[in-house]
Amino acid sequence: MKQHTLLVFLSTLFFACQAQSPASLVNPFIGTNEMGHTYPGATVPFGMVQLSPETDTIQYSVGKGYVKEVYRYCAGYQYTDKTIVGFSHTHFSGTGHSDLGDFLLMPTTGSVQLNPGTAQTPESGYRSRFSHETEKASAGYYSVLLSDYHILAELTASARVGFHRYTFPESAQANIILDMVSGIYNYDGKVVWSSIRVENDTLVTGYRQTQGWARERNLYFAMVFSKPIRNYGCRDEGKVVYNDFYRKFNTTQNFPEMSGRKLKTYFSFDTKAGEQILVKFALSSVSTEGALKNLQTEIPAWNFNLVRQQAEDAWNKELSRLVIEASDEKKIIFYTALYHACLSPTLFMDVDGNYRGLDHNIHHAEGFTNYTTFSLWDTYRALHPLFTLVQQQRASDMINSMLAHQQQSVHHILPVWSHYANENWCMIGYHAVSVIADAYMKGITGFDANKALEACLASATYAPNDGIGDYMKYGYVPSDKSSNSASKTLEYAYDDYCISRMAAKMGKPGIAKTYAGRAEAFNRVFDAGTGFMRAKASDGTFLMPFDPLSTEKQGFIEGNAWNYSYYVPQEPLKLIALNGGNAKFISHLDSLFNIKLDEKHFAESEDITAAGLIGNYVHGNEPSHHVPYLYVFAGAPWKTQQRIHQIVTTMYHNTTDGLCGNDDCGQMSAWYIFSSLGFYPICPGSNEYVIGAPSVDKATMNLENGKQFTITAQNLSDKNIYIQLIRLNGIPLSNFIITHDDIMKGGTLEFVMGAKPKK
Repeated sequence: MKQHTLLVFLSTLFFACQAQSPASLVNPFIGTNEMGHTYPGATVPFGMVQLSPETDTIQYSVGKGYVKEVYRYCAGYQYTDKTIVGFSHTHFSGTGHSDLGDFLLMPTTGSVQLNPGTAQTPESGYRSRFSHETEKASAGYYSVLLSDYHILAELTASARVGFHRYTFPESAQANIILDMVSGIYNYDGKVVWSSIRVENDTLVTGYRQTQGWARERNLYFAMVFSKPIRNYGCRDEGKVVYNDFYRKFNTTQNFPEMSGRKLKTYFSFDTKAGEQILVKFALSSVSTEGALKNLQTEIPAWNFNLVRQQAEDAWNKELSRLVIEASDEKKIIFYTALYHACLSPTLFMDVDGNYRGLDHNIHHAEGFTNYTTFSLWDTYRALHPLFTLVQQQRASDMINSMLAHQQQSVHHILPVWSHYANENWCMIGYHAVSVIADAYMKGITGFDANKALEACLASATYAPNDGIGDYMKYGYVPSDKSSNSASKTLEYAYDDYCISRMAAKMGKPGIAKTYAGRAEAFNRVFDAGTGFMRAKASDGTFLMPFDPLSTEKQGFIEGNAWNYSYYVPQEPLKLIALNGGNAKFISHLDSLFNIKLDEKHFAESEDITAAGLIGNYVHGNEPSHHVPYLYVFAGAPWKTQQRIHQIVTTMYHNTTDGLCGNDDCGQMSAWYIFSSLGFYPICPGSNEYVIGAPSVDKATMNLENGKQFTITAQNLSDKNIYIQLIRLNGIPLSNFIITHDDIMKGGTLEFVMGAKPKK
């Protein structure tokens, strides 16, 4: 109890003494609800290592189909849980499906247990109870008291190395469990093979190969202890058919080679009261040699506090690209959103530039940093456009990473949803095209534009993929040929617009004309009789029966006809014309926000809670993120201002359930960042941002070209949410659009706010 009290006091003192640097304002617990799927832990911006506690080991399947409870553990951590299983080194942030959770470590005392036990009876395994009162998380650091063992666990990290510090309570046998079976979305057989070598009394190396969301994933490690190992051993719980000639040895105790499909290992030490054991754990997609080189380069010494400070400094550098003035509460929400936006894509190469490619050969990144974790159906909308403003070098590197993926692909196309040298084909569209075209149109350099355009064309014409062949044949994706056909038609049309824009700027009018024509495909799925976009069969008839509130069997994915009928970001004026002009469009759009979604239809909605809804508008999922800004094009910008204020203030909170849906690798957070600043890229590739309404008093964007762009909001308050006047560099704006060039030149954007709409 004395140690518990001391930890609470130190935690309180730590937060009281912190200056308001951006990193000190981050709350990693925001969004750790069932839908938020974020996690507290230790990582640096865009780091390969994302070291975090796992609070349970729910299986994806136990041989009888999908176990729905596993969905809560997409990120491995649930705030409502009472036990911690251990600390693993790789995670996704806010995804609706999952993988990873590699190389789980857990410190214990006393006799060795190699099964995790259960949440109800943690003493039946190696897991431990914990309390949030002794849990602390900040940018680059995490700590918790494992109360069953009275062990203080602390975590920090560099880009490729996780750094653990375990403080043991008394003289005892200390154990560090390395569970090679444990993983996120696990199932019997997910681990294809794992292997460990005890190289000497402090160095352990190994690897494992898994199959799952990534069909073939190989990851290597090098682990170094600060104290010599006294004793070690393992248990392979897999069924052995061929008992090879290793049977002449006792391979379960102090045997330096350990292999198996269900391998669980331990390393034991003698400790005194208050003694600390430190563990450095490096990752590599290439080899154990690469992992060891990463470890020696990034964390050569045993100074945990220094590495923690370096991690915080790295976060301050990235978060300081945007400096805001607002209430403390808004600052916490804003900088946590920016923190989430810098968790992925993730670094995926060794310090020497080598990485495992999509072909599973080893490649060398020439002149760029290689990244993985591309959740493009989500992140093309706002996250990647945010990078084109404040992370331009990384934006270039990410495009080169996508181009390398395309060159290594046996299909010769750009990534759809890729991670760890795998394509998992999740979701629809070829939205790498959007990211590439948007960056090119905004002057991002450092990649071969001609090769990039060729890669875009390859993705847009790859007939076997997801109805693209039929899309080219019919001018839309027919519902009798492909599922989610209306959604695909609309999203392919947008991507084609991006290709047209890029080709036109490159002086390729033939390509530009062809893809401008393809970008009109939305017209072919609009039903003037109902006023909705609808799935259409190959014979030209609309799919029946039709329920615009339903997301099931209507030709849409993660959205219904009400939400997807506004998905024409490339041609909002044509969309308004299809709907009968400004007045009818505004009335229809008002209805979206005012309709009450009944329980039956809400049950069909994916990845959201009720908190993610305003009427039938779904903010907790991505297809509608641009919708509140469409009022601007219909001549009612004050309605955009009112809706943005409503969303920003009701759907983002400084609480553990502070997100109204999955963050989806930073997209939900990027929406908040843009909207708080007062503008949003509703159509990446157009170079335009639509004015919404600011929710911070002042913001300064520190651009990589050395210039600053400053945004101010005079008279902003909870009541003064409507724009009365906008000035760009002192000159009143005549419309509600600013361009990318306006921002990159530096200058000021001034808002004058008031309590009444200015119509």
